Formats: sequence, structure tokens, C-alpha cells
Amino acid sequence: MTEDLKGLALDAIATSGAADDPDYPRFHVVPPVGRLNDPNGLLVDGGTYHAFYQFSPFHPDRKLVYWGHSSSTDLLHWRHHEPAIVPDSSYDLSGAYSGNAIVLEGHELDCAPAQAPYQLFYTGNLKDPVTDERTASQCLVTSNGLTDFIKWPGNPLIAAHAKGYTAHYRDPQVFRNPDRSGEYRMLLGVQRANETGAAVLYRSRDLVSWELEGELSFPDAGGAFDSFGYMWECPGLVRVRDEATGEDWDVLIWCPQGITPEREGFENIFPCVYTVGHLVGTELRDTDGTFHEVDRGFEFYAPQTFARRPSEPGPVLLTAWAGNASEDDQPSIETGQWVHALSAPRGLSLKDGRLIQRPATDLPHDAGQPALVGPVPGDGLHDVAELRGHRSWQLRLEADPGRTSGAWGLRIGSDKSHVDITLDGGVLRVDRSASRYTRHGDARTVTLPEGCAPVLEVLHDRSLTEVFVGEGSVVFTLRSFVDSGSSGARLMVDGSLVLASGSARTFTPTPEGL
Repeated sequence: MTEDLKGLALDAIATSGAADDPDYPRFHVVPPVGRLNDPNGLLVDGGTYHAFYQFSPFHPDRKLVYWGHSSSTDLLHWRHHEPAIVPDSSYDLSGAYSGNAIVLEGHELDCAPAQAPYQLFYTGNLKDPVTDERTASQCLVTSNGLTDFIKWPGNPLIAAHAKGYTAHYRDPQVFRNPDRSGEYRMLLGVQRANETGAAVLYRSRDLVSWELEGELSFPDAGGAFDSFGYMWECPGLVRVRDEATGEDWDVLIWCPQGITPEREGFENIFPCVYTVGHLVGTELRDTDGTFHEVDRGFEFYAPQTFARRPSEPGPVLLTAWAGNASEDDQPSIETGQWVHALSAPRGLSLKDGRLIQRPATDLPHDAGQPALVGPVPGDGLHDVAELRGHRSWQLRLEADPGRTSGAWGLRIGSDKSHVDITLDGGVLRVDRSASRYTRHGDARTVTLPEGCAPVLEVLHDRSLTEVFVGEGSVVFTLRSFVDSGSSGARLMVDGSLVLASGSARTFTPTPEGL
């Protein structure tokens, strides 16, 4: 008898106690039960944001990957929906893996599959139970209202990997071709037959029939990406304007597995990097081989930007998995039978060729809440009264550089169980060695870019913390499991600190957001 995989997942969700776990974040996308990893199919539909994600409802007992689904009208209160893609077809029985979405409108719908405005693309994973040989295919799901999701009867669209590559051939990103009206392109992360990583591009006019264009190349990079790791996961191209010059650039963001650059950073099991250029055909021109990490934190992977209708432009928003491979052994598995979360959406821009990331989730101001300004009295720890008793909050502090000396920052939690975030001249230090989760990194030091402003902004949500330094020039994401009885934050001062500005906001979920 064939299993009712959707019914089994709904049963697991219905009996879950994850939301009662004191570590369960309140304004982030978190699984209703089990395991979450890569964000998938992010899209904006009018005033509603939809986040799909890799979802394993039976984790850790059974690794079977669905697409989970949550939505929000304010990027703060997220509502769970039924799983959108269930791995119950011949081509995805081993999991519905990562992909993206495109939102169609107007004349595009005339020739769209099922004439549906929402087209979701993903990798179907199939493993032979005897040989463990993998088959990866690229598949399509259509939807008219984001409540029902129909697998395309002609799946798979791309049944296997192209010649010269291995079965590690996945994570489609489909986007409109800005140079040819009515044409679409698909970017895939792949592994060459010689076990080096790359990306390939396909072309289509109907979103169903896809023609291989070739491998993404970098003619001006001096060979920097010719043998760059052993597999490229979750590649994505996004067009972003440079704040300093006004020029539009194509930013390639991807996760090259197996790189070991001989410079600071890249400490996670697999890093996430970006480079900036101009896409012409299959060439990313004007990139000289320079690349940077997207986020310097302990937990950050597989970022993706939100798709929009052409008639509803808006800021470029990015969300990532606040996790990494081999990091499922977190306290929440024992306390609530869930693990991992998505980062809060952040707005992207460029400045002199470097990514700037700013929180898109501004918590509402509490009535009568005073601003934090002026001198902080003496060395030591100082309670932030506005955050006392709260475990989900946002705090922004700007130091007066002419009147501040020595190290300063925040301690989240208690003296016994805490995370310390410190700015000391041109260095950011994050230390979670006194927290409940340190296995995959307990302390890290980040050299800040020259001229980085002494601005520290922190989003903290129970067991997830995102740190923005210098108005978003450096970002650091981490899981921050302090004792559940710990709340608020304290200013740490070793020297003198004068705040030019500062504000604290706390988060109180509405009933529908619980």
C-alpha cells in the first residue's frame, strides 16, 4: 500500500509541541516540527510574503524532504501552511530538493504552464535503494492561488545531468532574461566529471522546454573560479544597484563546497560567497576574481532572494538558512523536536562593489520607549532597561567615535549562560562559549572593513541572533542558545562609551502569529 506522505506530515505537525519550546523563535520562519534547511521559492504576492523551505517533518527518525510553506504580511508574524511539495512521485521519492519560484502576470500567462501565475521549480532526488546511485532531475509545480500545488504532468523538465557532469546537478534558479523579452533562463549548481564545481545555464520560452546554453564562465577573472571547490550549491543571480555609483550589477551568490581560501574567514563547513559582474550570455564579465563571504557567522547557508511581479517592484530581499550541514545536534531537538530556522529577511544593496545588508524586519516601537543616547557610566555591564524581561528584540546602537575608547558591545543572557558581541576598534568578536550550543564554533573574530562606522544592530529572537555592523557592511548570523530564563541584554564597556543614538524595540506576537 502506498504511503500517504502528506497525511503523515500533517499528523506530525498536528501533534507537535515545537511552538511551546522556550527556544522557538517568534519572528523567524521555523519548522512546525522536525527539520528545516534551505529557503525555497521565496516570493512576494501583493502585500504577502511566501517562504517555502526544505522540510523534513519526521527528522531525525526519517530523512525525507518536502517543501514547507509559511507566509507573512509584515515579515514578522509567520503563518504555517500545509506542505506545498510532497515527495511522492517517481522522480522525487528521495526528496523534493531546493529550487526557486517565478511570479507571472499579463501576457506571460498566455503561454505559461497551466496558465498559472506561480511557477515553482525544484530538483527531484531519486536514489537507487541497492546501488545508492543518484538521479537528479529538474521539476515544475504550478499554483493558481498558493493553496493548491500541482506537479506538472510532463515532469521532469530536465530528466538528467548533461554530458561532462555528475549527478550532483541541482538547485534551479529560474528568472526572466532581461535582454530578451519573453525568454527565461535557468541557473543550476553542478559538479563537473573531474569533480570540480561550476554552474550551467539553460534557456526557455515556455518554462517547460529547456535548452542547455553552456557553463557560466568568468572571462575577466584570471581563472579564479576554474577549479573552485568540488560542487557549487544554490547559485543565484540578482541585479543590484551600487549606492555609490548608481550602476546596476549582477551579483552571483553561491555556496562552493570544498574551498579553503588562504585568508580570514570561510570557517564554516561550507561557506557562502558572492562576486559582482555583468551577465552577457553565459559570461559573467567585469569580475576580476574577487569574492567575499555573504555572512561571517557560524550559521548561514543557501541564501535566496524573493521573486516579484514585474508590476510590483520593490527592494531586493534575501533570506538564508540559519544553519549548516552536519549541525542538527542542537538543543531544540531534545526540548521540542525541531531544528533550524531561516534568517530574517534583509534588504540588499551594493556600495563600491561590496554587499550591504540591512534588516528588513523593523520591530514596532513600544509606546513611550526612550532612546538610548549619551555617556554610559563607567566600565562593566549595564542593563538595557527597555529590554528587561524580553527574549525577542531589536537593538540599534551608534557610538560617538570621538568620545568612545576601548571595547564595547552586548551580552545576551546571564552571567552563567550568555553570548558576547564586542566591537573593539576595527574588530568584531562574537563569543558563545558560555552558551548551550558551541559544538560548531564557540568564538570568532572578524576584521571590519576600513572606515566601518561604529554602528551595532542586533536582531535577537530567543535562540537566533543576527548582528549587523557598520550599517550592514558586515553581517554575522548565529544560533544563540542561552538559558531559557535569561532575557534582555546588557551593555559591556571596557573603557568609555558615548552613544550618539540608540533605540530598543521588543517583539510581542499577535495571537495569529503564535
